[in-house]
Amino acid sequence: MRLRPPWLLLLPSIVLLVALFGWPLVQGVLEAFRDDGGFTLAHWERLFADANFWRALRNTLLLIVIVVPVQLALAIGMALLMQARPKFAGGHFYLWCIPLAISELAAGLVWLSIFDNRGYLNSLLVGLGLSENGVQWLNYENTTTMLLTVVIAEIWRATSLVFVIVVAGVQMIPREYDEAAQVFGASFWQRLRHVTLPLLGPSLQVALILRTILALQAFAVAQALTGRDFPLLVGETYEWYVNLQNPAVASAVALVVLVISLGTAVLYLRTVRQPEGAR
Repeated sequence: MRLRPPWLLLLPSIVLLVALFGWPLVQGVLEAFRDDGGFTLAHWERLFADANFWRALRNTLLLIVIVVPVQLALAIGMALLMQARPKFAGGHFYLWCIPLAISELAAGLVWLSIFDNRGYLNSLLVGLGLSENGVQWLNYENTTTMLLTVVIAEIWRATSLVFVIVVAGVQMIPREYDEAAQVFGASFWQRLRHVTLPLLGPSLQVALILRTILALQAFAVAQALTGRDFPLLVGETYEWYVNLQNPAVASAVALVVLVISLGTAVLYLRTVRQPEGAR
């Protein structure tokens, strides 16, 4: 069978994807269901018996449920502001994109300096007389404040990624649609709901899928802020693989992350669709 020119051009990319993703995926699945005696579910039983796994699963899902909608709303608001072409629009764009250039670990350390017991925020609260000794934001006994600090850090760090995607989508919407809606007396909120958001469907799909997958992979920010006091799924993968020296259970955790990622991607593809007339 002779390969046609398009397939010849795609062949290097296909080989690279298989080498970087396909083969490691197969190895991970085999590792999670295999031991010296052959097929086994012992690794999964050990994982499900670990209390930290369920805490990590809960924390990760909470992080997704809280962070992704907030980031999407902020990104849409900032994109609409950019569409209005305010003064120094270019400056606003680059200012909001600064967190993209900062690594996760560096972002976590920045926010650690703010939320630490002797950090900038507690110094401000004590200086203003709002607290006598400050707030124990990162105390392992207070999961609410730990969740709050991780959420704030993640929103600051990764909203710019969603913003860039949404801005690109807004710029692809012809202005004639919005102007026609204005002629017929539609309010701002009516135009947003019935014109802008439906036409942003493809961009919102990409932003939601990408951001949810990245939220599932969140690790460095939470690790810098809370250590293992606020476990996340990817952090548990690291813990089992590096510290506990158990690649099989680590592979099982990674498969859980993969299943959740695929499930949310399918959900977004089915629920966030572009109107038929806009295609």
